[in-house]
Amino acid sequence: MIPAFLISCTSDSDESNALDQIAQEYVKLGLSIGQYDGDFVDAYYGPDSLKPTAKPDSVFPKETFLAKAGELKKNLADLAAKSKNDTISGRAKWLISQLTAFERRIRIYSEEYAPFDTESKDLFDAVAPVHSEKHFQDLIARLDSILPGKGSLPDRFQNLAANFLIPKDKIDTIFQAAIAEARKRTLKHYKMPANETFTMEYVTDKPWSGYNWYKGNYNSVIQINVSQPIFIERAIDLACHEGYPGHHVFNALLEEKLFREKGWTEISLYPLFSPQSLIAEGSANYGISVAFPGDEQKQFCKEVLMPLAGLDTSKTDAYFEALEIKSQLNYARNEVARGILNKSMADAEAQRWLTDYSLLTEKGAADNLRFVKKYRSYVINYNYGQDLVKNYIESQGGTADAPELRWQLFEKLLTNQVRASALLEKK
Repeated sequence: MIPAFLISCTSDSDESNALDQIAQEYVKLGLSIGQYDGDFVDAYYGPDSLKPTAKPDSVFPKETFLAKAGELKKNLADLAAKSKNDTISGRAKWLISQLTAFERRIRIYSEEYAPFDTESKDLFDAVAPVHSEKHFQDLIARLDSILPGKGSLPDRFQNLAANFLIPKDKIDTIFQAAIAEARKRTLKHYKMPANETFTMEYVTDKPWSGYNWYKGNYNSVIQINVSQPIFIERAIDLACHEGYPGHHVFNALLEEKLFREKGWTEISLYPLFSPQSLIAEGSANYGISVAFPGDEQKQFCKEVLMPLAGLDTSKTDAYFEALEIKSQLNYARNEVARGILNKSMADAEAQRWLTDYSLLTEKGAADNLRFVKKYRSYVINYNYGQDLVKNYIESQGGTADAPELRWQLFEKLLTNQVRASALLEKK
């Protein structure tokens, strides 16, 4: 039963109270779904009083969860339509997008599937562009013209990359140096909570290369998967993406600015399969170039990290030129995921795409295929999410020649409830 004041609010205060109550119901619903779906809740740092007290049923209550999500969405839509307060209507619309993702994930967990683009739209509020195989073949042709040696292009790229493989006994040294630099650069621009901190862990046998487990109270556990080969540039990529100014900063600032200061309960729950993740992953990837603009990543690798790792720097320019083209091949994984989910691509063909176009080793391709099968359309958040964030910030003037403005716009993105569709509207 929905209290009457949720239906007919008469003031900003009434509307805010109504929204706060819906936000609590949203958190309760998310945590209840998480009792069944172990991947649903990525982080929660809200009050214990919102956690489920009963043990989960033996059967997943799909229809009950869908009905509750639908009810909350209706109340939010009514609130957004009636409210003249932009903050209240903005929060309501953000929650509606999050609850649409709840509905789609409930169906996925119940093995009720939709096409790739439908799934990504519901989960992440975005549909990534489609690229033909010829698009990737043309990029490969460009790369082919600059890679030295003979043999297949993937082999030639791996031969070049092998010069930049971090030795196992140097991984911690390199990552500590990379994250210290990323943190230093970020703190020049952002005032972080006084007690923010993180710990580093090295893990094995994961389908991902790095992961940030946000624990609340401005604390993260950053895990690096050492089962995969780690090349020198990835130390900076992961230091920025998982740490500064990426996931750790994003989560800590949201907790500080929206949960602690404004009391927005919904922020305390981070559902992994939701529009929040597109902003999280897209900003974390774009944050690499915010912290290390232009050639600064290459220079830091060449002048600091590679000497620490005992690596020869003579081929650095050629390697980073190849990486620049390779980065444009990232959308190939989207097409693999689209093909796998739409059942138009077999595993063997997916492996071929991942080796031929993503230029992965056989082990890397296998790990990526594992990732696709587990996380499904989530893959669009890394590349399309990055492009959406980049285009939005640069359209507001945050270009490479205006670095301070870019940091300011990036911080605004990290401290507000933002949907992908809203980024497209504001371009």
